[in-house]
Amino acid sequence: MYSIEVRERALALVAQGHSLNSVSKQTGISRWALRQWQRRIEPLPRLLGQAKPCPRCSPVPGVPDDPAAYAYLLGLYLGDGCISPQPRGGHQLRIACADAWPGLIESCRTAIARVRPEDRICVLQRQGCVMVTSYGRHWPCLFPQHGPGKKHERPIVLASWQQEIVDAHAWDFIRGLIHSDGCRNTNWTTRVIGGVRKRYEYPRYYFTNLSTDILGLFTGALDRVGVEWGQANTRNISVARRASVALMDAHVGPKY
Repeated sequence: MYSIEVRERALALVAQGHSLNSVSKQTGISRWALRQWQRRIEPLPRLLGQAKPCPRCSPVPGVPDDPAAYAYLLGLYLGDGCISPQPRGGHQLRIACADAWPGLIESCRTAIARVRPEDRICVLQRQGCVMVTSYGRHWPCLFPQHGPGKKHERPIVLASWQQEIVDAHAWDFIRGLIHSDGCRNTNWTTRVIGGVRKRYEYPRYYFTNLSTDILGLFTGALDRVGVEWGQANTRNISVARRASVALMDAHVGPKY
């Protein structure tokens, strides 16, 4: 582990205008570490022997301590997440978040920290988006939907313990799905009023996914909380009725 003094000296070089690549070559410190220190210079506390075990790997398998945060993170994962093995062991959870939604990025980081506070989290910049990333050994335990290939090309079925969490925290699950693959926008149509055709605008929520299984999980959660929905086509679910939009506004809201 690098000392604070080493971190400060490395970041001072970056502040002087040196690129991360050149500082890495000069100091032998990886660019990944330099990027992390730009966000947080203090070492993360790691108390040996005190990290909580994965709840799914316990002798009696349990559920995450914060099931509401888990339901939200599950929605994000099913929409824009993936899990990949790492060369040195363990797995990497990645959630893609558009740069345009800084509030979503922070909500994603918070949810990961509440579900697995033991695992480190970083934000990796990509073109037009960031990948909120967490490294740990137990992400496949927590998301058994993990598997080879694209989600819409394989069955996506919740385990019984996941379904219980989604049933108990349906709004958190819905919010995660909307924040990943959905939006709140303004639709329009025309009506003839007093013999004159006028444009009429109304808000609606939209959810888009190629997986019929994930669409079914979304509509099942909507049914549970009393939201009326319609299927625009094979990949799009729309919520447009005024009372249902009001419910969505109260519990989900637009991205920010």
